[in-house]
Amino acid sequence: MTIAIELGASPAGQPVRLDLEELLSTRLLVQGNSGSGKSHLLRRLLEQSAGHVQQAIIDPEGDFVSLAERFGHVVIDAERTQSEIGRIAARIRRHRASVVFNLEGLDADAQMRSAAAFLSGLFDIERDYWFPMLVVVDEAQLFAPAGAAEISEEARRASLSAMTNLMCRGRKRGLAGVIATQRLAKLAKNVAAEASNFLMGRTFLDIDMARAADLLGMEKRQAESFRDLNTGSFVALGPALSRRPLPVKIGFVETGTRNGRPSLMPLPDMASGDLQGLIFEDDGLAPPAPAGRLAGPSAEEVLDQIEHATAPVAPEPDAEAAAAIEAEREALVEEIVLQFVADPEAPFRSAATLYPDFLVHCRVRRVGSRIPDLAEFTRRLAIARAGVAGAGGEGRDAEWRRAVEQAGNLPEEMQGVFLLIARAGMEGAPSPADEELARAYGSRSPSRGRWLLTYMEERGHLVCENDFRGRRVVRFPALGWKTAPGDPKGASATA
Repeated sequence: MTIAIELGASPAGQPVRLDLEELLSTRLLVQGNSGSGKSHLLRRLLEQSAGHVQQAIIDPEGDFVSLAERFGHVVIDAERTQSEIGRIAARIRRHRASVVFNLEGLDADAQMRSAAAFLSGLFDIERDYWFPMLVVVDEAQLFAPAGAAEISEEARRASLSAMTNLMCRGRKRGLAGVIATQRLAKLAKNVAAEASNFLMGRTFLDIDMARAADLLGMEKRQAESFRDLNTGSFVALGPALSRRPLPVKIGFVETGTRNGRPSLMPLPDMASGDLQGLIFEDDGLAPPAPAGRLAGPSAEEVLDQIEHATAPVAPEPDAEAAAAIEAEREALVEEIVLQFVADPEAPFRSAATLYPDFLVHCRVRRVGSRIPDLAEFTRRLAIARAGVAGAGGEGRDAEWRRAVEQAGNLPEEMQGVFLLIARAGMEGAPSPADEELARAYGSRSPSRGRWLLTYMEERGHLVCENDFRGRRVVRFPALGWKTAPGDPKGASATA
């Protein structure tokens, strides 16, 4: 059964239809200068075909996110790591979900890298999941440029290779490329040449008209008629559209773009002096203060979890009195440890060097006979230096206990650093900088922070990835946590 969708109407009022099954085999190129109605055409195509075929839209300006509310598309923020984007793309094909891959907010280099990772993820899926899918790429000249641009050569090659795979080899994998561009002359020829269907909109530049005439098999004199097209009017040609060039006026759409066409509006009715005051006035607003850390259980509670996880204490005959004594002892030990952390030079002295002073403080404060040994003191000091003694939070004690248990598999002096990163992952906070990790470990060298991450990653405790802006993301596979992107070279938050 042939499935055809109605794009619009011809000048005679006859409906102009697009054969979806034919499109899956022959691909589509849409061309038109800014304001010609390309985005409106793509939206019409997507809305009319939404119930018939899976869709993926690569959206550099966030224009198509409105499809989510009406048609159930999943909006994917592209500000992720390369491997994460690849995994998401694979799951999209397995579950046949229609998505909008939103690149808004990324610079040109990051957009190209993200789009390349996404397209490669769709392309490299196993044969069992080669289901039909429309892959719509808006502003395709950004991702398949005809020549060198002001982006890195690595990003250009990766993006151009992914676009070439989509248009040249995607058909066998069920991928039907639909590419739209403002400037045909700026689109790589090997990408444009793979399309057999064309919708040409208003075009003014001679070089673009020459390329259009070449693709359509028209004389240049005929292609000059593209200058006279109105907004939303296109010339259709191809096996999925028409065997002869056919003018078409694109029909209405149900969803709208966030940008839309610019329209004139009245200027504010103000005197020149009033406007100067608004422009140059100092509003006196201070920059927003950074968000505080999430509240959590007390340091005594966290340390109690750690101690009981490794050295259970036998119950005393009078449980209530024993608990009160233990709580008082814990409070004294915690207070002493925090005194060492507060000393400006203490963070850069080893636990073994500080331990004799710790013993003296414990005797002076009458902690009792159950004074922590060197290993336990090292663990407590590391946690206090990392500032994670209050992690967890209401309803998250069980989750945090799992992190504490995993930290127990590391050397005592590293456990606080691990918990510092784990806390960021649990809260979705940015990954700590190298300097902050080093300081939590007791070092002034940021390279020590990088070494700590490598050590933990090699032993399977975490996975480090970089996004396309060079920011670090740390994942904890065993815990299901992930930090937000953070600058590895950023200033220490604890300095």
